[in-house]
Amino acid sequence: MPNTVIIGSGSYLPPNIIGRKHFMDTTFFTDSGEKIDKPAEEIIGKFVEITEIENRRYIADDQMNSDMGYEASKKAIASAGIDPETLDYIIYASNFGDATSDARPNLMPNLASRVKNKLGIKNRKCITYDMVFGCPGWVEGMILANHLIKAGVAKTILVVGAETLSRVTDPYDRNKMIFADGAGATIVQATEEENVGIIASNTVCDNDVEITYLESAPSLNKEADQNELYIRMQGRKIYEYALKNVPDAIKTTIDDAGLSIEDIDKILLHQANAKMDHAIIDRLMRLYGKREYDEMVAPMTIQELGNSSVATIPTMYDLIVSGQMEGQQFKEKGNIVFASVGAGMNINAIVYRFP
Repeated sequence: MPNTVIIGSGSYLPPNIIGRKHFMDTTFFTDSGEKIDKPAEEIIGKFVEITEIENRRYIADDQMNSDMGYEASKKAIASAGIDPETLDYIIYASNFGDATSDARPNLMPNLASRVKNKLGIKNRKCITYDMVFGCPGWVEGMILANHLIKAGVAKTILVVGAETLSRVTDPYDRNKMIFADGAGATIVQATEEENVGIIASNTVCDNDVEITYLESAPSLNKEADQNELYIRMQGRKIYEYALKNVPDAIKTTIDDAGLSIEDIDKILLHQANAKMDHAIIDRLMRLYGKREYDEMVAPMTIQELGNSSVATIPTMYDLIVSGQMEGQQFKEKGNIVFASVGAGMNINAIVYRFP
């Protein structure tokens, strides 16, 4: 049975760097719709203290999600050194598609077909598939790609994660400062080499009461147009859910790979917010009886890039593999983890071994 290895990667960071000043004139409202009677500067300062997000990237006005996905895909294809006509599948993770500036999702035609078109691929057997799975979408796309390769129905697959969350956030919600835009892409390919690539994966979907933790809802400002829908999240419930379930899911995947935490060189965790990510890694280490660990094992980009949903992990992977994250690198024959949590609630994890 073939294994699935990453042979190329690419990412796209939007041009607009958005810092604190961008939000200084904002009027913020509580989850119950009450105006927050505090200076914006104080609200923003508290937000940065908790999340560590100082800057984030926003897409240009004349760009769309699929434009970013195309740019990241071009780089991944060039990195892999393949002919794009040889792609069997394009799997595109996104939750809002080519969202317009007035927060309207646009998912038809699907994003994968739009990128195929932009790449100029004429191969009718290159199948285009969109993955709508919350923030874990790119990881789930990789898991699907692995299944397709192991089933023998595909040999080379492009997996993209791209989102424009700046266009679907409530102008009056403090949580809008978490979200960002970006794109990352990988090329995976079948190999007969043993014990390499995706050696274990795990997905959990809790869709009972958890389904309301992160959803679309009208503006918190009742005087604003209530027909428009924006990202709404119950931050405390998501935090508690993630801490209870994500470390266990990661450990289960590491166990399934026949490894222990000492065998893992890097953990590429979805960049949700720094407080939550730090807590998840800390609790994972405690499951292995470790109270001290080298924080370099879990690199972070959220402080400068924000939370770009499905794009955070493939972007971070590409930045590391291309030598653009200071002090971070992957080891030959080393083991890394990809793990994410998001709307659903859905959790997934992969243990990947470099050739």
